[in-house]
Order: sequence, then C-alpha cells, then structure tokens
Amino acid sequence: MSASSGGLGSQIINFIKAIFSLIIKDDKYLIALVNTIKYVIIVVPIQTLLALVLASVLNSGIRAQKTFRIVYFLPTLTSSSALTLIFMWIFNQQGLLNIFLAGFGFEAKRWLSDVNLIMPVIMTMNIWSTAPFFMTIYLAGLQDIPKTQYEAAKIDGANAFQRFWFITVPNIQSITNFVVLIGAIGCFQIFDQAFIISNGSGGPANSTLTVVLLIYQYAFKFNQIGMACAMSLVLAVIIMIFSLIARQISKDKDLY
Repeated sequence: MSASSGGLGSQIINFIKAIFSLIIKDDKYLIALVNTIKYVIIVVPIQTLLALVLASVLNSGIRAQKTFRIVYFLPTLTSSSALTLIFMWIFNQQGLLNIFLAGFGFEAKRWLSDVNLIMPVIMTMNIWSTAPFFMTIYLAGLQDIPKTQYEAAKIDGANAFQRFWFITVPNIQSITNFVVLIGAIGCFQIFDQAFIISNGSGGPANSTLTVVLLIYQYAFKFNQIGMACAMSLVLAVIIMIFSLIARQISKDKDLY
C-alpha cells in the first residue's frame, strides 16, 4: 500500500515538474509575468498615494465635501467593462484626447495600438477607477485620528507637512498595509481591461498580455486545461508569497 502510495505521489510530483518546466519554457508566460509585475509595481504605489491625497483633501474640511465624495466615488461604481469602453473612446486615434492635444499643436498618438502606450492607458484607467474606493477607506481612518494630536503639534510649532508625516502617516499605517495588499492582489489578477482592449489577444506584440489573460487563452482558446491550471497555481503561489511578506512587514512595523 505504501509502495503504491509512494508511486502515485512520485507520479504526481513528476507531473507537476513537467507542467512547470513547460511554463518556464513558454516565452509568452514570461512576457505575461513581466507585464503583470510591472503593472503591480507602477499601479499600486500611485493608486495608494492618490487615494491618500484625495482622502486628506476631503478630510480637510473643504466646502461641498459630500458632493466631492460622491463625484470621486463614481468611477468605482461604474462597471469595469463600461469604463474600459469609455477609455477606448477617449484614447482612440480620433478620440477626445487626441482632439484636445491637436488644439495645442501636438500630433495624434496611437494610444491603443502603440506597444509603449497601451499599457499606460490601462494603468491610468485602473488607477482612476480604484483610487476612490481606497480613498473611502483612508477617509474613515483619517476621521478616527484624535484632533487633539494635531492641535498639540500645532502649538509646538509643527507645520502642515510635519503634522501629516509624524501624526497622520503613523496612525494610518495599518490602513496603508491593507490598501497596498488588496491593491496588489487586484493588480495581479488584471484581466478584463486587457481582454477588452486587445480583443483577447494580449496585443499589440503581447504588450497587454497578463498572466490571467494567458490563463484564459490556454483554457478556452487553446483548450489546454492542464497548462491553465498550472499557471493559475503559480499565480496563486506568487500572491500568497506577496501576502505573507506584506503581513510580516506589517507585524514588524507594529512591533516597532
């Protein structure tokens, strides 16, 4: 029994090794992985910083705060598919952006067909649509900070930046950790924007090919379910490792 179990276990291990060796040799997978990692590295810090700035502005006591909060949050309420179509209309070669740029004498850009421009367009769209959601989380955290801390610091001569850096930032550290973690997990799973803009191809020249889009192609286009499952497992492991690292960093900062 143990021998047969061992044989079955070794067969499973060999099967997993074979699948992962195929993944490593797949040039498209490496391209998709690099594209996805670049996407995470660029989008997560920008959307986090933008969310914090918007929350700070709303928390500063400006007039019509409720109106601004609703306006800022509207992109989050819009479906991703509809938002992608709107951005495709804006960034089309005859779209609003090129018309606006032409008014200042700039040449029209092929935003949706240039390999160097199409991914930044997707990044811009994702930042614009997700930052308001994280803004509401930050806003709740900012409103929980005792105002007496700011008043005491102001009496001691601290300027606005010092109050923000030494009072606001430490008090919302746990919220920032949460926002970064959730934002990164969402970015690792980017699919619909890249799928709609490239019509499922990941083009031009694989510039919008992401890991989840490649998994979709293998599962439903090439009918290679095993390969798609293996790629899904690799992505899950990457997300798990990132989550564990982020959690450990958060614990270390809390202890400090």
